Amino acid sequence: MRAWIGIIGMVCAFGVQAAPKIAVADMAFQERVEQYIHTVSARSDVQVNRYSASGSASYDEYESRTSYIEQGELRKFSGDIKGEILKSGMFQLVQGTPYTAGSKEDVYDVIKRIKNGNFKGADYVLFGTVSDIDFRQDVGEIANTDTHSAILGLTLVADFSLINTRTFEITSAFTAMGEGQDTRLVNGRDIKVSLNRGRVVREVSKSIGVDVARQMREQLRGEVEYSHQPMQQNNLPRDEAPKILR
Repeated sequence: MRAWIGIIGMVCAFGVQAAPKIAVADMAFQERVEQYIHTVSARSDVQVNRYSASGSASYDEYESRTSYIEQGELRKFSGDIKGEILKSGMFQLVQGTPYTAGSKEDVYDVIKRIKNGNFKGADYVLFGTVSDIDFRQDVGEIANTDTHSAILGLTLVADFSLINTRTFEITSAFTAMGEGQDTRLVNGRDIKVSLNRGRVVREVSKSIGVDVARQMREQLRGEVEYSHQPMQQNNLPRDEAPKILR
């Protein structure tokens, strides 16, 4: 009996291959920052002689405009992506080194970041870049009432690539989207309307995590989700054989 238990234990230990390890990078983004500088300084020229003093004042004016590209990582939405990937059971999760302002490499140069050891221990890196993020706030009138609907919404779209850290092969690529909104009914007696920004961000984070995990299952496992429409049942009585009336 003990021998059988040992054999079963060896089969469980060596027969089941461990899931590959993945590091989920925070979504990269860049934005253009513009600066405007306008300075005015006063200067006076005074002349003095034996009988009087005279002078004049002038101003020096300086104006400049500068712009530059700022890069960074969006760290608000990666938690649910990691959670949904763990639920799928496809990968083990390892933590990568986050990008900081002092990082020497380009945030979009994920190959260089892999070579520099930012995702040490990972077999794959899920790298995402923000392609569009849109906060919107609207007020709509409800017909035949004195009530309005105040809506705060957010849409986030990002492009993802699953990269092999040894061969740098892209094994999966897709675009995922997350959406969320908070709606409040208000009327003329409401002095201030506070929409829940945190709830909106949470909904976006959850929905984009589900979308990422779904598309990874489709591309890596071939699991296609679809809505099965049941066949409509015919409740009519069964047809009878024809009868000859005499």
